[in-house]
Amino acid sequence: MRARRSVRGFTLLEILVVILLIGIAAAAVSVSVTQGLASARVNAASGEMAAALRATRARAIVSGQAQVFEVDTVHHVYRGADKRDVRLPQGMKLSITSAKEDQPNATTGRIRFFPDGSSTGGHITLQRERRQWLVNVSWLTGAVSVVAT
Repeated sequence: MRARRSVRGFTLLEILVVILLIGIAAAAVSVSVTQGLASARVNAASGEMAAALRATRARAIVSGQAQVFEVDTVHHVYRGADKRDVRLPQGMKLSITSAKEDQPNATTGRIRFFPDGSSTGGHITLQRERRQWLVNVSWLTGAVSVVAT
């Protein structure tokens, strides 16, 4: 009788199980990465908007003239003192709460900054899926803050 020689290696079944486990892990990672990217986009957009609001306030102080920050909720665009339209990333919702006299129509809102640094104040909400950021402008000091909710 011949002795059976053992062959070292993996069976096809073992290789398929490993490939299946790698696929499941990759799917789980891709879902969390996609959600993280959406969150990062909203976070970046809120930071850029806050910077534009601060620049508009600074221009009012330096120029000695009131400056306007305008938000168009239909076209998802905002415009600071530099009069340049900034479009938000696709799929992002935008809303503004501001003084009644700074709402020329139902889809546009404004926040005014005065030469002494104060403003008319307001809240701008950015939302994408379940992530939401609130950009607050203090009426007394004109200070801008961003809060993730």
